[in-house]
Amino acid sequence: MSVSTHDTWLDGRVALVTGAASGLGRATARAIGACGGHVVAADIDDPGAVRTTEEIRAEGGSAEAAHCDVTDDASRRAVMEQAFADHGDAFDILVNVAGIDLPGYANDIGLSDYERVMAVNCTGPTFMMSEFIKRVSRRPPVADGGRTAEIVNVISLSAITVGSGAAAYNGSKAALAKVTECFQREILEFGWPCRIQGLMPAAMDTPMMERWGIPKDRMMPASDIAAEILHCLRRPVTCYGQNLVVVPRMEPDFPR
Repeated sequence: MSVSTHDTWLDGRVALVTGAASGLGRATARAIGACGGHVVAADIDDPGAVRTTEEIRAEGGSAEAAHCDVTDDASRRAVMEQAFADHGDAFDILVNVAGIDLPGYANDIGLSDYERVMAVNCTGPTFMMSEFIKRVSRRPPVADGGRTAEIVNVISLSAITVGSGAAAYNGSKAALAKVTECFQREILEFGWPCRIQGLMPAAMDTPMMERWGIPKDRMMPASDIAAEILHCLRRPVTCYGQNLVVVPRMEPDFPR
């Protein structure tokens, strides 16, 4: 991916991307950086987050790394407070990408694994959104010259499908989809200058998917979903994408 000197439509805006150390998080951070946005690459994997920022800078973009454990309330608050303190109103994009998958079947599912998946995939993004919304909701409304702040949640097609050994993952993503809808409704009801959109991508070629043995030609590259996230940000502010399903263009019998 290279930076286009003509495509700087995110210039002057700051985006915090969780899970930015690898996979879709890294691809999303690079895509935003390539469009002129300053990226706060947040992850529990500090060296990985630094590598992402180095790649963005090498491509001509602007980025910083930030430690963030989305399962820890103090860590969530700290990374948000720092981003707002450093960037003020320019910080107006949050992309929740961080996610994990720890398989477990009905006869052997482990409580600690289940709780960990729920914490990363649902509780984490829920309270990242809450910390973000409580601040941007105080900003001037769009009618008074304010700008619409953006949240994009990477959910998963698994929120609406069923898979063996995936109760924790599918359940966490279904829960995040519902939280996204609830927060969307509240934003509309209260007139806050913010928009939330949710994506439900099918299988992507990322490190998280390696355990399932899906052939690479049956998965989408992370860069494709990063492009979809950019589409969400470019969508007219008068509408939003609610749990948008994204699947690869393949043969008709592609398993969905």
